[in-house]
Amino acid sequence: MFTGLIEAVGSVRRLARSGRGARIEIEVAWPDGAVPEHGDSIAVNGACLTALSPTAGAFAADLSPETLDRTLLDEIPPGAAVNLERALRLGDRIGGHLVQGHVDAHVTIVAIHPEGGFQRWRLSLPVEHAREVAVKGSVSLHGVSLTVSALGRDWFEVALIPETLGSTTLGKLAAGARLHLETDVLAKYVARRLQGPGESSSTPSAINEMFGGGGA
Repeated sequence: MFTGLIEAVGSVRRLARSGRGARIEIEVAWPDGAVPEHGDSIAVNGACLTALSPTAGAFAADLSPETLDRTLLDEIPPGAAVNLERALRLGDRIGGHLVQGHVDAHVTIVAIHPEGGFQRWRLSLPVEHAREVAVKGSVSLHGVSLTVSALGRDWFEVALIPETLGSTTLGKLAAGARLHLETDVLAKYVARRLQGPGESSSTPSAINEMFGGGGA
């Protein structure tokens, strides 16, 4: 479990394919100088990975076929920056929201609107996850906890403060970039509870109910 507050920005040293899986190596200088334990969970751009052979300046992680299918990690070139967060410990302060490190979908930045030192982003919203996103609710984008400021049928918006833009990889992204989306785990359970037997969240009745439209 994570909070969506990025601890460090690392860089990809290499990614090596092995059969249907892969191994990624990441260089990082943790701000507290601590070295993660072998087997610790670390979120890389919001995807929970298991640290292998960690040192003071790097760690490796295996990417299963499932991880490769659901994330964009195999598209990251050597030298590219990634957002990193170590898993929560009992008693840690939760400054963002509870993030599982499970990538639900890939979303695209549709537009970026500068507002002084701030930015307002509009992003695509896959229909199958529409019920899991709400205005003033939380989402994770590339592992960063953000609050939804506006919502439409196939889009949502978030506002980014200067601190977020400067201390994560988000400040270097442009319109057209794709990111990992994780919706709020509580919203997932609520959406599932409201579904009828055999109904999926992408059915027309579910989407109509969310936006107040009439069913056929």
